[in-house]
Amino acid sequence: MDVLTAISTRRSIGVVKPDPVPTELINKILEAGTWAPSHHRTEPWKFFVLTGDARKKLGNTLASILESTLEVPLSEEGKKRLEKEAAKPLRAPVIIAAAVEPTINDKVLINEEYAAVNAAIQNMLLAAHALGLGTVWRTGKVCYSPEIKQLFGLSDKGEMLGFIYLGYPNMKEIPGKRKHYSEVTKWFDRDEHFS
Repeated sequence: MDVLTAISTRRSIGVVKPDPVPTELINKILEAGTWAPSHHRTEPWKFFVLTGDARKKLGNTLASILESTLEVPLSEEGKKRLEKEAAKPLRAPVIIAAAVEPTINDKVLINEEYAAVNAAIQNMLLAAHALGLGTVWRTGKVCYSPEIKQLFGLSDKGEMLGFIYLGYPNMKEIPGKRKHYSEVTKWFDRDEHFS
């Protein structure tokens, strides 16, 4: 699959089969992530691959984070919500957690470190798609919680930028739709205001 086809046909696949994903395919996806651009060649990404029971540890952490927000966590409704939260990482046979560990250097801008890891995530999503796998990039407040930072051993400056749920697709193909690029693009060919 050529890169332009991969870009235009990739979709978030939230339902995947429980079948294991071969290690060699996971390694290809991780390698694709490392070929993302990074300013000053800092390569600020850290990847964590969760399979098997390791996913349960993430689920327990997610449930613990949720529990701290519930008024009555031991109510029937509270228990159901906690069980559902703990089971979330079991929806895919593989999870790749992608974090940023920024380089501390006066020349390095923190925003560019985040941008590099986001580019690495996009590379991995496209590589997985090209290999016939489905992914969904899950984020949200939980990613930036102290509990997640601690679970993955990130530094004070480190941040989790998302969880890539990975497996063989088990849902119908979703048609894509985007605004035409002309709606979000302005061309300039002479000295004028850019607003």
